[in-house]
Amino acid sequence: MTVLEVKNLRKSFGTNAVLKGVSFTLEKGEVLSIIGSSGGGKTTLLRCLNSLEFAEEGTITVNGEVMFDGADKSKHKEKDIRLKRLHFGLVFQQFNLFPQYTAKENIMLAPKLMGLESKEQIEAETDALLARVGLSDKADYYPCMLSGGQQQRVAIARALAMKPDILCFDEPTSALDPELTGEVLKVIKGLKDSDTTMIVVTHEMGFAQNVSDKVIFMAKGVIEEMGTPEEVFEHPKSEVTKAFLANAQE
Repeated sequence: MTVLEVKNLRKSFGTNAVLKGVSFTLEKGEVLSIIGSSGGGKTTLLRCLNSLEFAEEGTITVNGEVMFDGADKSKHKEKDIRLKRLHFGLVFQQFNLFPQYTAKENIMLAPKLMGLESKEQIEAETDALLARVGLSDKADYYPCMLSGGQQQRVAIARALAMKPDILCFDEPTSALDPELTGEVLKVIKGLKDSDTTMIVVTHEMGFAQNVSDKVIFMAKGVIEEMGTPEEVFEHPKSEVTKAFLANAQE
């Protein structure tokens, strides 16, 4: 079943065209990795999906419902935007945890504010999420008491708490030391086994090759190459893709 359909997404900042007609689909339970050099449009694409930026053209459809239509020039209402964001969870490069709240409180905050379930249900689900990311023993720790990898795992649990249709990661390991990267990637890999639909912007080529169902290589605002990990990594057609992968392996 198609969960996400993106058609002809175009986004500019002034005269700088960052997305130049990006189109792709994502099926339920699939993991899509987006790779490419800095400035290729990867983060802007994620921000458009999450309504943190608005494209000038194109459509974004989730489960058959149009979330964004560039042809609709009516003003975006904050209430509508908040509802649309519920379809997407976003885990940032920097963990963006609230320092005054414990790990458990960070995860519970958004569900409580949205009034989605009873306090008891939210607390039970939060405990289950902490166990899922391997942090049951850190529930009452504040962010300053956690390692970078642990903070990022709390951020993943916080995104999952809203039960999004699609979980998005923007370079989730780029702010981590190499020894902490593995623990975060292990959690993300575990989510794949639970049939979570994910989009992962990453510079971890091994992860993209081994965990993804689809890989997109973006360059200069366009999808230069798209296919299975085998097609993109082992049989790339584009010379730009070949050059990027050669440099990534050096």
